[in-house]
Formats: sequence, C-alpha cells, structure tokens
Amino acid sequence: MIKKVLYFLIVIAIVASCKSGGDKSGTLDLDDSDIVQGELEVSGEVMQDIIQSVSSPVEMAALVKSLGVQFSNKYLAPTEKVDELTTSFQKAFNLGIYGADLGYLNMYSKTANVIDYISAIKNLADGIRVGQFFDFTTLKRLAQNSQNLDSLMYLSVHSFNQMDQYLRDNNRSNLSALMVIGVWVEGLYLVTQVANEAPHPDLAERIGEQKIILEKLILIVKNFAKDKQFSILLEELNRLNELYKDVEIVIIPGEPEPREENGMLVFVQNERSEVKITDEQLKEIITTTEQVRNKLINL
Repeated sequence: MIKKVLYFLIVIAIVASCKSGGDKSGTLDLDDSDIVQGELEVSGEVMQDIIQSVSSPVEMAALVKSLGVQFSNKYLAPTEKVDELTTSFQKAFNLGIYGADLGYLNMYSKTANVIDYISAIKNLADGIRVGQFFDFTTLKRLAQNSQNLDSLMYLSVHSFNQMDQYLRDNNRSNLSALMVIGVWVEGLYLVTQVANEAPHPDLAERIGEQKIILEKLILIVKNFAKDKQFSILLEELNRLNELYKDVEIVIIPGEPEPREENGMLVFVQNERSEVKITDEQLKEIITTTEQVRNKLINL
C-alpha cells in the first residue's frame, strides 16, 4: 500500500515531462529558471517508458528489508539544510530525493521520522510554487498515527495529482524530470550502500539492472544540457554510465503465457534478464554512486 504513495510521486514526473498542451496562462508568474527548454520534444510515450522502468524506491527498500537488513538513518539525506536549497533545480531534484527517503521510512514504519521528510517536501514544493496543493497540516496529523496510512495515501495522491496538473499547464517539464531523477539516484544510493555493508546476489543483480534505466535518463538530461546545472548533472550521470558499460545484461526469452484481460485473450511474453557484474565492477559502482549522490544533493 505504501508503495502506491511513492508510485504516484513518480507519476508526476511521467505526465509532467510530456509535451504541455494545456493553458499557458499560469506561466506569467514563473521565473526564467523554472523553465528550461529542451532542444528536442520528448514524447509522452517515451517518457512513460523510461519512468515505468525506474524501480520504485519502495521496491528497493522492500528488497533490502526482505534480506533482513536493519533500518539505518545514515542512508537518509539530511533535512536540516533544506532552507539552503535556493534554485528551482535544487528544489525539484531534492524533492525526488526526499520522496525516495520517505518511501524507505514508510517501509520500516519509522513514523517518528516521517514528519521531518513531509516538512521538507512541503518546503520544496512551496519553493517551486506547487505547495498550495499540499495539505501539510492534515498530512502531518495522519503521519503521526500508523492507523491512518490509507487516508495518508489518499491525500498524498490527491495533492501530488494537483501539483502534476499545475506543472503540465505551465510547461515545467524540466522540474518534473529532476524529481524522477532524484528518486532514481536516491534509490540506487540506498541499495548500493546496503550492498557495501551486507553483500547479497539479489542486491548485485538489482544494481546491475540499473544500467538500462541510467542510459534512458541520460537521454532526457541531454535534452536540457545547455543549462549549467543540467550539464553538471549530465557529467555526474555519465561517470556512472562509464562504469556500467562493462556490465552485461542478457535477456532470456520465455514461452508466451495466455491471459485474459478485459474479456480478451492476450499472450504475454515471459522473459527474464541475467545480469553479469563482477565484484570489482560492483565496488566501483558503489563508490561512485555515493560520490555522485552526495555531490548532486549539494549542487
């Protein structure tokens, strides 16, 4: 259930990164830094394919928890300096970072810590002028009681959907792209940190699978690379990409499986991937992920 809350956070980035066809009347109150035009138009279908392939940080956290790894505060991005994030780039990117951390906290039912991250998300949402859609007071009250998680999910979804609509209407796809990249970076950071302290084949495989996703995210960032901060982001993602080049992912096809969907018979192609990643490659990815993540959250 909690996974769905983070899913809708990611959905914001799917839709808002599509071509905006809504009313542009709301763009008059935007700073120039809010809108970074790409050289190429990224279709909704392409962006949706990319985001659907991004593992939810809750999936990452669920994998970690299933392996018996204990919760650790040291994996979380600090919220104390959220007021020092001054640019729209910083606010949107770290909104994704804190969203990922919120998923990790919820997976381990750390409700005492959740308030700090809801507060940080509210602060950043205000910073990019979508905070009017975020009912902080009610969310805070619901988060203080684990019995209210269903209501917390519903209100979170409603709030983020309103933010999504506003972003789409105002053609701010760059900020939405930053949010989803923040989610991905923090999810990778979490699983690599755990793999460093508690190695496991499942963790290594999940880390190796990120090669395909990273390549797609780089294509999106390249589209905004004329902007200085996006250019730095591209450089950091390319550092990781260089290490992933020698990681091999083999797709093993399976037999088609018949299923009924909406009263129709369809055949689903079953296939699985096999990740070939050496201990040395894994070690380098773990080290570089930490460096990249720490640089980006302070960019």
